[in-house]
Amino acid sequence: MLKLRLMKLGVKLQQIVKDTRGQDLIEYALMAGFVAVAAGAIMPGVASSINVVFSKVNSLMIQAASS
Repeated sequence: MLKLRLMKLGVKLQQIVKDTRGQDLIEYALMAGFVAVAAGAIMPGVASSINVVFSKVNSLMIQAASS
């Protein structure tokens, strides 16, 4: 019984490792963050607007995690 469960767990872990569906979304989010940081460094007037956007995203993420 334990051996069967371990085999099922191993198969599931292999499926998780091979799954790349969320990879593109993460890459786009990282790129957007990089562009925002670069824009803030180049144009200091934009930095406050970027900070507001990141603060809103952060509060939404906290709300989503707590619900």
